[in-house]
Amino acid sequence: MGYIETIVDNQRTFFKNGNTVTYSFRKKQLQKLRDALKDNEENIYRALKRDLNKSRHETLTTELGMLYSEIDLAIKNLRIWMEPDKVHSPMTHKGSKSYIMKEPYGVVLVISPWNYPLQLAIAPAIGAIAAGNCVIIKPSEHAQATSAIIADLINRVFDASYLTVIEGAQETSEVLLQQQLDYIFFTGSSHIGKIIMRAASEHLTPVTLELGGKSPAIVDEDANINLAAKRIVWGKFTNAGQTCVAPDYIYVHDKAKFKLLKAMKKHIKALYGKEPLRNDNYTRIIHEKHFDRLEKFLSQGTILHGGASDKGILKIEPTILDKIHWEDPVMKEEIFGPILPVLTFTNIEDAMYKIKRMEKPLALYYFGENDKMQQQVMEYVSFGGGAINDTLYHIANPHLPFGGVGNSGMGSYHGKYSFDTFSHRKSILKQTTKFDLPFRYPGSKVASKLVKNIMK
Repeated sequence: MGYIETIVDNQRTFFKNGNTVTYSFRKKQLQKLRDALKDNEENIYRALKRDLNKSRHETLTTELGMLYSEIDLAIKNLRIWMEPDKVHSPMTHKGSKSYIMKEPYGVVLVISPWNYPLQLAIAPAIGAIAAGNCVIIKPSEHAQATSAIIADLINRVFDASYLTVIEGAQETSEVLLQQQLDYIFFTGSSHIGKIIMRAASEHLTPVTLELGGKSPAIVDEDANINLAAKRIVWGKFTNAGQTCVAPDYIYVHDKAKFKLLKAMKKHIKALYGKEPLRNDNYTRIIHEKHFDRLEKFLSQGTILHGGASDKGILKIEPTILDKIHWEDPVMKEEIFGPILPVLTFTNIEDAMYKIKRMEKPLALYYFGENDKMQQQVMEYVSFGGGAINDTLYHIANPHLPFGGVGNSGMGSYHGKYSFDTFSHRKSILKQTTKFDLPFRYPGSKVASKLVKNIMK
């Protein structure tokens, strides 16, 4: 795959020639990207319908809408983001000025997954463009129609020496990871994330890893049960559960369980109909291998709602599983599908302790009305990000950083945090030549005493 080496070399040359440095260039590229998305909206809707059976509403709210928001925010604030940050200089540095410059890394590789194949390919690229980098996007081969439309609109509009899309399967990713890149941004599983990190270590390439994990939805005794049920159902079964921050399981107070499950059944029917498999707007599972993996979970515990599946159309009903134990296979890995196990607790402190002993999740959702308990849960348990009395909505706020911790990832992005991720913060001290303080030089007892007093 010699063409990959050529693309990387061309992008490095383009970058080193200083073509991406100016505010006007970066702003123009962001505007071109927005226009390209707008011009191809209908093709995008069709591609996502073909790959995942996504409705126009879901494509707009979870893919296109988020991208427009990210681009608009970047264009509006780009000049401010690019300005050096002035910082304080201590007394020992009298006469100097200190500041931090935001410097682009160079050639950035974005490897994106199939579950939100448009948004998760383009959103990191927006930050990389704003920060002044050249970008290579490697979209998922499992969402072929969306991958093709991304490649078409990017490669028609942009010079490949600046921004390009390289399609392909695992072999393509492996060749890309062998290149000497300046930054790698990966969204996907923890297993693949470790492979990415090992490959990056060969060239000491910095990485951002957006991974996953078993994100809990904790429902306390005093929660607003009807709203909790509605928001959990929406957060879990959007995109048929194929969302990295979807509630992976419910951990509910035993006194609230009956009411919660009753309300959840009602809201599943309201959102997806009595026969979700026949609902033309209900998202399907991406491919047979993932379908087969999910279907095995349906034999565990007791099915309280749903449970039907159709391999011919790759759909599984929104399903609630009861009588699940921590040792069950469904609780040993991220589900990433429309299957929701339910476990109970009697003491919230015990529930938090149990969650804290597990791998750190990408998200956590707490439903309860007590302000002190809300704060206690948020502070005590480590997780990437989350919400109180809601699900998923935190990732739609471009003013909040999105990212994992521990096994759920490293680094963050969205809004200004995307710009920061793809920028090296370069420390600069500008020293005066009008005078030269003698105390920093050796040989003076007075100077040594003065330094000791100042630096205590």
